[in-house]
Formats: sequence, structure tokens, C-alpha cells
Amino acid sequence: MNVTVSRRAHFNAAHRLHRPDWSTEKNVAIFGKCNNPNFHGHNYEMVVSVTGKIDPETGYVVDVKILKDFIKSEVEEAFDHKNLNLDVPEFKNLNPTAENIVVVIYNKLKAVLEPHLALEVTLYETPRNFVSYSGS
Repeated sequence: MNVTVSRRAHFNAAHRLHRPDWSTEKNVAIFGKCNNPNFHGHNYEMVVSVTGKIDPETGYVVDVKILKDFIKSEVEEAFDHKNLNLDVPEFKNLNPTAENIVVVIYNKLKAVLEPHLALEVTLYETPRNFVSYSGS
């Protein structure tokens, strides 16, 4: 029997959607306001869900305190109040779209979780715009 444990978290970050190999006109045409050369910010919300079997000794799928600590160390400390383009190494050569951000978050968390646990991350860029990734 698998059970899913979820934790909600958030971070605030700035970014610019831009491809240096494209012309200014093409960047503006594709990314619009999100291509602002002075960047723009979001109050990102995320839900991190871990699925697995209940440990018969602890009764946990994952200790929520440990999950909270992983989210803090791997995501919040790395992304909160940062310019994703300039301050986060993963986006040095990767356009920080919501899709790319959720995959980076997933990879960072998957690397520290027990390998038998399934992971899904849902990232809200706005209350109405969100993306999910579960590794496939």
C-alpha cells in the first residue's frame, strides 16, 4: 500500500526568460514581458509530494521534519530572494521557465531522498499558472 505525504513551501525569486542566441525581437515576441532586461519576480508556491510504503516501525512514509529540512536546504536557501539567472548555478545556461525550475527542484530533492520513494513537485508561478514534474 502506497501513501503520499505532501509539504507546501514557498520562495520569492526574480528571473528573465531570454535566449542569448536569439535576437531581441525574437525574445520579445516569444517571452513578452517575461523578457524584461531588468528581470521580474514571482512569489513561487510549491507542493512537494513523496509516495511510498509506510514503514512498519515508524508509521511514516517519510518524516515530514526531514522533508521540511530538505526543502529548506535544497530549494529555499538556494532560490529564495535570488535572481535565478544570476545567482543560481543550475540556470547559468538554462532558461528559468517554470518548466525548467520544477525539473531542477525535482532533481535536487530526488538526490537527497531515499531512492525507493517516488517524488512529485508542483510549482505555482502564479495562483493560476503551475507546472508539475514527477521524473517522467
